[in-house]
Amino acid sequence: MSRSAIVIGVGPYPGLGAALCRRFAAEGLHVFLGARGEDKLHRVAGEIDARGGKATPVPMDTTVTDDVARIFDVAEAEVGVPELVVYNAGNNRFASLLDMDDAFFEDLWRLCAFGAFKVGREAAKRMVPNGGGSLLFTGATASVRARPPFTAFASAKAAERALVHGMAREFGKDGLHVGHVVIDGVIDGDVIAHRFPQARERLGEDGMLQVDDIADAFWRLHTQPRSAWSLEIDLRPYKESF
Repeated sequence: MSRSAIVIGVGPYPGLGAALCRRFAAEGLHVFLGARGEDKLHRVAGEIDARGGKATPVPMDTTVTDDVARIFDVAEAEVGVPELVVYNAGNNRFASLLDMDDAFFEDLWRLCAFGAFKVGREAAKRMVPNGGGSLLFTGATASVRARPPFTAFASAKAAERALVHGMAREFGKDGLHVGHVVIDGVIDGDVIAHRFPQARERLGEDGMLQVDDIADAFWRLHTQPRSAWSLEIDLRPYKESF
């Protein structure tokens, strides 16, 4: 029987979204990739196909209701209702509160919180009648702690976390495992490599989270037995202060 997963928020191949897709495909799931960057989607899907996996890119904007419904429609038409959905969309932009305009604050909220709501609603609508599955969200240090200049980002991620906690309590009894993964540290991926190379050098490999290790944690969360579900886990390098 064919099985599938949806991953929303897939960026460059070295990033977390791509690592999640690779991990799930390696487990035999047909992965449906959602993001706005069409070229990146096709590259990640092509790499998975080359490894013997199955991947379908679906260009979309997670803040648009019709786009969110469409990726679920495509997955159902090709395979069926997914057993696993991950909301990995986010954009850690930062600025002083006095320097940001209304659009800066609202855009972060729309991507992190409003997009998560749309995907969570659509997933529950489809997955609960089908017996459940896993609906997982990528969090951040800012999900639980606000510090300048990340105040706007923290507001958005805290709202997303509250949504996840509410959904877990509403739909867990129906067999939908809703989980939140707090990434408490720097991911060794495309963003830090290109935007902050000096910070990457300072931290070193052991001072950053490796994307494949994070993807393994997501998979373990998905495969937890129903008698011992986790709502929230946090991940950080062993050197990270917290």
